[in-house]
Amino acid sequence: MAYVKRDEQGNIIEVFDAAQNGAEEYLSIESAELIAFLKQSDDPDAARAALSVSDLSLVRVLEDLIHTLIDKEVILFTDLPPAAREKLANREKIRGQLNDLDNLMGDDQGIL
Repeated sequence: MAYVKRDEQGNIIEVFDAAQNGAEEYLSIESAELIAFLKQSDDPDAARAALSVSDLSLVRVLEDLIHTLIDKEVILFTDLPPAAREKLANREKIRGQLNDLDNLMGDDQGIL
């Protein structure tokens, strides 16, 4: 999602990768309105903000792709460079911790 600031007529005038004062509205990075703004805009900061937002989504896609290739034995985990293996392992640990927390919070509906 990208956060946008609009003028009085409702046109997008600025794009941010995080909420800002005056830019609390968020749009999908695939929004036709946002894409049209970026195409006609000369503001490199707006394009960078949109790319930054899409980078977060793309990271997850690449992570899933790598795991699929490993699961289908197209590549081995050990084929990856050490830095890539470490980053993937760290992300998997963090994701596992988040899943554990979600399961802990959702197991006993009667407590709250």
